[in-house]
Amino acid sequence: MKQQILFYFVLILFFSCKNIKVQVEPDYYNLPTETEKGINVVVEIPAGTNHKIEYNPKTKTFENDKIDGKIRIIKFLPYIGNYGFIPSTYMDPKRGGDGDALDILVIGESQASKTVIEVLPIGVLLLKDKGELDSKIIAIPSDTKHQVIAVKSFQEFLVKYDAAKRMIEDWFLNYKGDGEMELIGWRDEQYARQEVEKWKVKKMKSSID
Repeated sequence: MKQQILFYFVLILFFSCKNIKVQVEPDYYNLPTETEKGINVVVEIPAGTNHKIEYNPKTKTFENDKIDGKIRIIKFLPYIGNYGFIPSTYMDPKRGGDGDALDILVIGESQASKTVIEVLPIGVLLLKDKGELDSKIIAIPSDTKHQVIAVKSFQEFLVKYDAAKRMIEDWFLNYKGDGEMELIGWRDEQYARQEVEKWKVKKMKSSID
């Protein structure tokens, strides 16, 4: 009798487990770069936070960056937009890159970490970080329902939202501390597209592999 009960218990457990769906996290680094209307962006750091969050491709998780074992917090104003990377891009150090995916700032309402959003590039902020070129693509959501500013070009952004442009520039020049970042200049949406194309790869590589 006991053996019969045990048998039925195992049988029920087996079929119950078969119905459980395990959610597998995607490989965010290798998502498509381009979409029908723009490009994909993986949000690492939501707008409005001071926590430096980065995607770990080995564990496929979004983790707080740490310095000397302590969680890294930006000692400045919170992130001015949603900060993340463009999937399937790799800035090869052999070609002057920093060994990471291409950085991007999306102007819009705060999005949670690991959100994938389709965007339209409207410009590039060029900086120098410790002597190395640091390009920040600036973009807005493709979907007009998610836009807080409606522009189609860098020139339009410059004319309509020059104050926002200056705020973004000032933020990046100061978020690491006074004098840590050097301004090179701004470039338009065509330059942004060229940057994406320049660093786009068929299969994502990682500097931590």
